[in-house]
Amino acid sequence: MSNQDEKRKWNKFERIDPKDIKAFNEKDVYGPQITEKDGALLDKHDSFYITTKSLLVLFQIMGVMPIMRVPKHAQTTKRTTFNFISKATIWAYLVWSLESIIVIKVGKERFTNFQQSSNKRFDEVIYNIIFLSILIPHFLLPIASWRHGSEVAIFKNMWTHYQLKYLKITGTPIIFPNLYSLTWGLCIFSWALSFAVILSQNYLQDDFELWHSFAYYHIIAMLDGFCSLWYINCNAFGTASKGLAENLHKALEAEHPALKLAQFRHLWVDLSHMMQQLGRAYSNMYGIYCMVIFFTTTISLYGALSEILEHGLSYKEMGLFVIVGYCMTLLFIICNEAYHATRKVGLEFQIRLLNVNLGAIDRNTQREVEMFLVAISKNPPIMNLDGFTNINRELFTANISYMSTYLIVLMQFKLTLLRQGANKLIKTIVRAVFNTTTTLADVDEDEME
Repeated sequence: MSNQDEKRKWNKFERIDPKDIKAFNEKDVYGPQITEKDGALLDKHDSFYITTKSLLVLFQIMGVMPIMRVPKHAQTTKRTTFNFISKATIWAYLVWSLESIIVIKVGKERFTNFQQSSNKRFDEVIYNIIFLSILIPHFLLPIASWRHGSEVAIFKNMWTHYQLKYLKITGTPIIFPNLYSLTWGLCIFSWALSFAVILSQNYLQDDFELWHSFAYYHIIAMLDGFCSLWYINCNAFGTASKGLAENLHKALEAEHPALKLAQFRHLWVDLSHMMQQLGRAYSNMYGIYCMVIFFTTTISLYGALSEILEHGLSYKEMGLFVIVGYCMTLLFIICNEAYHATRKVGLEFQIRLLNVNLGAIDRNTQREVEMFLVAISKNPPIMNLDGFTNINRELFTANISYMSTYLIVLMQFKLTLLRQGANKLIKTIVRAVFNTTTTLADVDEDEME
């Protein structure tokens, strides 16, 4: 299908009478209702929770996100809960408080070095700024993560309800291939990468003492864990969308294709709302995540390039490049996976509907296809951090652009300092030469006398 034909077909779908949509939505097309009696079924068919449970448990142990799963025999549709006085939350308070002791101690030493280095070169001062900035996520964890625990519980329950509803409508469960082993692997890799990054700084940075590393392990592991969480959810959205698309053609061949397609439409809208809820639930955490990455990467790049200009490449600069590579990799994974999830749930599903042969189906089914496309248009599957920004590839390129701008300004500042230093050196040399010449001339005059 050419782009012009596709555009004309899309414009035709946009001209649907809203009254017809409202009348159609008032019918019983929402699919099977989930009640409190379905508690055991929700647990049984919650494949997403079962396969990703290891990451949830890791977050509970670390005190990052203290949400809890209700007992299997509980008669409630809310299978995941959050409470500020639950066992998991109290454990999170304890873990965070103990971690704060070492973090505050290291932070104080870094800040003291920062104050005492006021007479040193600016390039030496920024090393303390870099490692102070990495400590920030620890102190913001209660505000950024715990405060949104109820929103995270809503998101988890949406996944639980969606899978049972999907099973009842399509007759097939959502299968997440390799997700169980992938989640376990990411849990182990998160901590392994944390040790690798921090110990590399101890080896490459002269002023990074070994005991300082204990303040950073859990912070880097937390950042890795949130990146893993984002990757897993985006992967799951793509899997669910693919399964729904594969069942789409079966729905068109069913006994009542219009009704079946209407139920599929509601399944898709639920999937889109889940993507939006993901951004809403973790908006503060990933917002701080992006800001820390932006600030740390910019300062680290400046520090590395500045030292290379003055003294050449050394182990210290290599340590800074490790930080830059680590931060930019995390940001790229988050932006890239969000882009792929949005494309699979949105554009690729749209294309499947646009390729449906309308001539081979009845009028009611044709109208449902049109309404399906309108629903996709009105409920775009985007990853949005609660209105602050959309997570996609554009965010990654925008960050690189902003980093480049600030880096150019900082490097201009550095080159100005170098030129001033060079001018002072030249003046000193000229003055020394002039003084030497004058002294020699005076000596000659004295000898002649």
